Amino acid sequence: MLTILPENIHPDPWDLYDETYAGLDVCVFPPDDDDDEKLPAAGSVAWRIAEPDAYDAEEGAFAGTLQVFLDQVATEEVRALVIGCWEQAYDTDSAAIVTLLAENAKRFPALRAIFLGAIQSEEAEISWIQQSDVTALLTAFPQLERLEVRGGSGLALSPVRHENLRVLRFETGGLPAEVVRAVAASDLPALEHLDLWLGIDNYGGDSTVADLAPILAGDRLPALKHLGLQDSDHQDEIAAAVAAAPIVARLDVLSLAMGTLGDEGAEALLSGQPLSHLKMLDLRHNYVTDPLAERLRVFVGDAELDLEERKERDDWIYVSVAE
Repeated sequence: MLTILPENIHPDPWDLYDETYAGLDVCVFPPDDDDDEKLPAAGSVAWRIAEPDAYDAEEGAFAGTLQVFLDQVATEEVRALVIGCWEQAYDTDSAAIVTLLAENAKRFPALRAIFLGAIQSEEAEISWIQQSDVTALLTAFPQLERLEVRGGSGLALSPVRHENLRVLRFETGGLPAEVVRAVAASDLPALEHLDLWLGIDNYGGDSTVADLAPILAGDRLPALKHLGLQDSDHQDEIAAAVAAAPIVARLDVLSLAMGTLGDEGAEALLSGQPLSHLKMLDLRHNYVTDPLAERLRVFVGDAELDLEERKERDDWIYVSVAE
């Protein structure tokens, strides 16, 4: 059975799903030249497709690698794809990859999970990854249950209705406001897990708290159980909005991690609606002082509270992931 929800509800920010993805062992394609083993059954693994020599590869090389995959693997059985580094991902966007997958959607009837941009920092920093409009991955794959995208540069999305998507995650150092608004305007009746790494304006993270309002209202997200509004340098403002948000009462997990949450945001949470119904409140990487941390621990009751990576509020306040 395909595991749809992320294996760890608060994973390491740089978890690349190198070993497992969606509950399946990862198989790298193309295999090493000296690997004589037969390819595994197509539906038994998550396929990580990456250009072996991305820095030196010519434009279009990844599309060629993907075409070889289409020719050699029984794509009708494939359940999960992890798209790694394409040629010069810091200079070439993902549009050709999205188009090729969408055009071949009928060849992937069993596909349920896609991670687009599983790229290591030594290959391209997260802000360097050139993404594109990923809407076609949702419209071409109506049975898709999990979509994760790393990198915000050039990223675009149009509002959609998708009946089966259960996990949607955008990992960025700066998530464009138009993407936030598109998510907010989408009808996602099955969505259980939403993570938005909002980032900072210097890297394209230009959304406002107002852009989050439809998400916090929850009208288009009736099944949501995990909400992550993370990695923001406006984390205190987000906390204030969350404190009165209707959707919170339905959540199991709330994450305001990776950003600049401080005592102002903590006070807003303490003054807002009860949070003791949560299984977890994730506030990793924060600027909360000891007195407020203790009050939060009491306030959440039996809920797990993650206050790790607490920082001193000095002249340099930063989010966990930017460049």
